[in-house]
Amino acid sequence: MDTFTVENIRPGGMTRRQFIKSVIAAGAVSSSGLLFSGPAGAGPKTSPGAVERLITLAVNGQQRRVDVMPQETLAQTLRGKLGLTGLKIGCDRGECGACTVLVDDVPMYACSILTHSVRGKNILTIEGLARPDGGLHPLQQGVLDEQGFQCGYCAPGFLMATLGYLKTNPDPTRQELAHGVSGNICRCQDYDKILTALMRGAEYMRKG
Repeated sequence: MDTFTVENIRPGGMTRRQFIKSVIAAGAVSSSGLLFSGPAGAGPKTSPGAVERLITLAVNGQQRRVDVMPQETLAQTLRGKLGLTGLKIGCDRGECGACTVLVDDVPMYACSILTHSVRGKNILTIEGLARPDGGLHPLQQGVLDEQGFQCGYCAPGFLMATLGYLKTNPDPTRQELAHGVSGNICRCQDYDKILTALMRGAEYMRKG
C-alpha cells in the first residue's frame, strides 16, 4: 500500500493543506458574519464610542475638511494634513510652547489637545496673522525690526502666545508680558531680546 504524505490528495482533488486552509477561511467568513451582521437588511453598525473621522475645522478663517484619527493631536493635523508648517513641534509633550496656536483666542499647545476636541471652534495659526494685502502683522513687524530671534524655531509659538495675551491685556508692562509668555521656551535663551521685540510689536498693535 502506498504511503500517504502531508500533501496527500483528499476527496474532491484537494490536498490536506488546501483542505485545512478552506476550513479556516470558511470559519473566518462565518465569524465575521456573526460579528458585523445586524438584523436582516441592516448594514454594518458603528461601534459604541466611535468617532467620526471626516470633520470640518475652522482654521485661519477658512472651513477645512479633513480626515482625522480619534487619537490625532491638533499639531499633527495642522502640520501633516493641512500643510500649516509654520506651527513647529518642539518637545511634543506640552512643555516648550513651540506649537502654540489660538483656539477661540486662547493660547493652547497644539501638541497636547486632540483635533476632535476643537470642532466648532476658531483656530488661528501663525499663517493666519498675515494681512489681507500680504503685509506683516504688527507683532511680526516688531520682531523683524528688533531682530528678536536667533534660529527662529520658537518664534511662531511666542508670537501666538503674545497675541493671545494681548487680547486680555493690550498695554502690558515688560514684566507683565514676560509672565504672559512664560509658557514658551527659547533654546537659544536670548529672552531679553525676544521680550524687547514682542514689546515693540505690542506697541505697533496699539497704534494700529
